[in-house]
Amino acid sequence: MSKSNDNNFTISVAAGKGGTGKTLVATSLALALDEQYPGRIQLIDCDVEEPNADILLHPQISSEEPVYILVPQVDLEECIYCGKCAEACQFSAIVVIRQAVITFPQLCAGCGACSYVCPTGAITEVQRQVGLLSKGSAEGTIEFIQGRLTVGDQRATPVTRAAKDCVDEKMIAILDAPPGTACPMQETIEDSDYCILVTEPTPFGLANLQDSVETCRRMDVPCGVIINRHGVGNSGVEQYCENENLPLLLRIPQQRRIAEAYSRGQTLAAADNQWMKPLQKVFDQITNLLTD
Repeated sequence: MSKSNDNNFTISVAAGKGGTGKTLVATSLALALDEQYPGRIQLIDCDVEEPNADILLHPQISSEEPVYILVPQVDLEECIYCGKCAEACQFSAIVVIRQAVITFPQLCAGCGACSYVCPTGAITEVQRQVGLLSKGSAEGTIEFIQGRLTVGDQRATPVTRAAKDCVDEKMIAILDAPPGTACPMQETIEDSDYCILVTEPTPFGLANLQDSVETCRRMDVPCGVIINRHGVGNSGVEQYCENENLPLLLRIPQQRRIAEAYSRGQTLAAADNQWMKPLQKVFDQITNLLTD
């Protein structure tokens, strides 16, 4: 998926915890870059458990398609109750108890291991819907894609993966990642050319940022930092960035008008056109870092 020609990069936007302004940054960056590169911007909402990029970009949805995984279906007439399927399953989605086989589809990761190890071919795989993929456009020229996990389902990565499969290598893709550093976040940022980490200048924000940086480094994804609500808290985040040689890409101040705009469902760029240039400069910095 990684792209390096004509600045058509895949940039993920992540945060160590929710509420830092990650989606605000992702959607604002998409609007700013659309002004600079009209028709070349994708915004892909990979925060499939709680997607909300649509609240800020107000897209026109033109199509929706289900996301499926394959789950086991057991033919009890062929089953010999050997238990090999249950032994192979890492998620306890299939259990053999004496002369009974119980499946738990909501726990299933769709890996197919149970079907593979079954000695009698008693297990076939059938489709089960786990989410929905919405596609459309925002501001006329931004390609908008959003994954949404079915309520009650436990595993977000199949829906995240379906959303990422929509990345167009001829475009600049901005991926809004889930908060935290768990599997859904890692699935999102994997293969990204760059990851923007959004944080707050507080001890809690610094601790979460450190976890996120370690995750990016372990996955070999270069990263930089945007500080939101700059002016509150302390200088710990900035000192950490300096010590770790992390690019500090932008400071977004703690301002009432920004909070009011956000509460109205507006991005930084939509609320104040003066933010267009600083956000475009963020992309220029990333481009320079990746091409040097």
